[in-house]
Amino acid sequence: MPNLPDPVTYAIPAFVLLVAAEMVVAWSKDRRRYCPRDTLTSMSLGLGSTVAGVLAGGFVFAIAFWVWQFRLFDIGWNWYWFVVAFVLDDLAYYVFHRSAHRVRWFWASHVVHHSSQHYNLSTALRQTWTGFFSLTFLFRLPLFLIGFPPAMVFFVAGVNLVYQFWIHTEAIGRMPRWFEAVMNTPSHHRVHHATNARYLDRNYAGVFIVWDKLFGTFEPEREDEAPRYGIVKDLGSFNILWAATHEWIGIARDVWRAPGWRAKWNYMWREPGWSHDGSRDTSDTIRARWKARQESGREPEWKKPTSSSSEPDRGAAPRRVA
Repeated sequence: MPNLPDPVTYAIPAFVLLVAAEMVVAWSKDRRRYCPRDTLTSMSLGLGSTVAGVLAGGFVFAIAFWVWQFRLFDIGWNWYWFVVAFVLDDLAYYVFHRSAHRVRWFWASHVVHHSSQHYNLSTALRQTWTGFFSLTFLFRLPLFLIGFPPAMVFFVAGVNLVYQFWIHTEAIGRMPRWFEAVMNTPSHHRVHHATNARYLDRNYAGVFIVWDKLFGTFEPEREDEAPRYGIVKDLGSFNILWAATHEWIGIARDVWRAPGWRAKWNYMWREPGWSHDGSRDTSDTIRARWKARQESGREPEWKKPTSSSSEPDRGAAPRRVA
């Protein structure tokens, strides 16, 4: 079996240089686009994620090779199998990404990536430390069962992650129409990171935006509605440990206080914001309320002033850390 390189490892120096370059360009236009403390938090979380990935990598490889023993087909190393693996892996990423926004257990890990109120290349580095614990590796197991060699799958998955780095920017407006129609772009991904009711839980694509168009989760970026970034209930802190673990703590608190086993289970596996008494908001209830306002002709939500203290909660009860 070929010993393929890790594309992400080779791309890290370029990531750092591009973040620095974007910072210089952004500060020349508007210094608010880059917050030094926010950028440091993002890069620290990225470093911690790299360490966590190394520690868990052996277990993930072992699981992948164990599943591969039961493969349905023997897939070779021809170039076209890499192309097929890349497309199928991107579909698996779409399924994972959608689940990471619709299932609180997966969201507890993924929320780290969305916790910045800024949108720039450093945001791409803001990654989870708990991906293995949240079982996100399960979404790629079908590829090994089909017969794609683990080394091939991990290689194309790395290429996928490298691609996603450049779409975390406001420095690029829109790409050519043909590119926007097929590929994930900064415009599409700005929608994904937005908390506007119109944009919530949309555009899950990794590389190919066609998955969102095919499965009904696509929303275009509008010129008349600028994205507001972050999470619905902002962290209120640059504390790295809090950023990495706050939703897990929220789950633990909710499970401990939940009245009965059904509610305990649902606080882990229902959508973020679910509550046994209906006292919290999910993305569905936020969007439904926004649509009702639109239909009634009231002022659109995005024109109204907002604050983190008044925004509805998608996850655990509001908490602030100094």
